Amino acid sequence: MHELNQEFVEKIAALCRRKRRYRMGAYAFMQDAVLFTIDLNTREKGPDQGRRHISGQELLDKIRQLLLLKYGPMARQVLDYWGVAKTEDFGEIVFDMVALELLSVNPEDNIDDFAHGYDFEDAFVKPFQVSGRVPELPKLD
Repeated sequence: MHELNQEFVEKIAALCRRKRRYRMGAYAFMQDAVLFTIDLNTREKGPDQGRRHISGQELLDKIRQLLLLKYGPMARQVLDYWGVAKTEDFGEIVFDMVALELLSVNPEDNIDDFAHGYDFEDAFVKPFQVSGRVPELPKLD
């Protein structure tokens, strides 16, 4: 996680006091997810390609990857703690940050780009479930 600057902290803290929908950690994570996406794009495409637009679907995929990398089987619980229950919440967080001038979007970007991205159960719980039968265990006396 990168270090948050004072302006970011102040703006998000004020928003969280007003809105009370998401915790500050959700916004800090989104900042990390955007930087993670930019970093991966730079590695894949090369630094000479410069910054390019990140689509909502692309960001959703990288958010999923980063959550699994950082939090593993606890990702769903972390999201619940932050107040994030569906991919549409990620869109709301992004556009909250845009309104605060912490992120920017292209004119064609829309909060609906984050709608119905993936099911949280499939994305964050099922990868860690044991498949098959649970082995029979000895009885405790």
